[in-house]
Amino acid sequence: MNSSEVITEAIRQLSDYKQFKTLSHQQKEGTLLPSVDVLEEIVRLTRSILFPGYFGRSAIDRHTIKYHIGVSVEELYHLLTEQIMAGLCFSTDTEEPKAKAIDIATQFITHLPCIRERLATDVEATYIGDPASKSFGEVIFCYPAIRAISNYRIAHELLELGVPLIPRIITEMAHSETGIDIHPGATIGNGFTIDHGTGVVIGETAIIGNNVKLYQGVTLGAKSFPLDENGKPIKGILRHPILEDDVIIYSNSTILGRITIGKGAVIGGNIWVDQDVPPGARIVQSRPKK
Repeated sequence: MNSSEVITEAIRQLSDYKQFKTLSHQQKEGTLLPSVDVLEEIVRLTRSILFPGYFGRSAIDRHTIKYHIGVSVEELYHLLTEQIMAGLCFSTDTEEPKAKAIDIATQFITHLPCIRERLATDVEATYIGDPASKSFGEVIFCYPAIRAISNYRIAHELLELGVPLIPRIITEMAHSETGIDIHPGATIGNGFTIDHGTGVVIGETAIIGNNVKLYQGVTLGAKSFPLDENGKPIKGILRHPILEDDVIIYSNSTILGRITIGKGAVIGGNIWVDQDVPPGARIVQSRPKK
């Protein structure tokens, strides 16, 4: 066959519905897919509202802040409504998706003060817990953990409001940017901090209490999944750890399964844990015998 025939045959194979049906999306007429570019702008706008002066317009003072935040909130509302509607149309057969998107976007805006309060505790915990940090501003502006946690808190709120798909995209943005992988379905309390951060993985059903600190490389994961009668993993089960208040987990430790790490427990580095740990316990590697 000549090159034209080869290419024609490749097109025929690529157009074979049996081969691509699970890898394609047939868009409904008049609906758009969520846009990663627009979602990045939504995160940027939300950060500028939550941390005014650090992100977005830098020339902000107490006299102009209301104006600047008002402009940003108005833009955020319109972009978010459009993207939520796209997510609803992509994932569900929601009736009147625009009305639902408007309602969710409005609720999200009203929850921003609470998101900021939680993030303020995360910034404070990060600053207090790192002797190298010089100021809250340095933590907000420079630390990858705060970027990842802020994306998570935005995404988690959207997930709680019933938004499909988009929360996962937002946390995966932070994963790509920082190397910190937090599923938006995880539940995380106040004063959360991740030191260094690269390689941290927090699974969908993990529950983390207040004032918890993780170091780089920590995994809050699941054990092998139970399978249904067709041999496929059963979804929606509680399969990730619970970390109670004031827990510290040092670098490269792996915590697996629906187990509980009790209040104030400390897990040393490079340790594999798949059983409950009582409150106040210290789990460290055994020293080599002489």
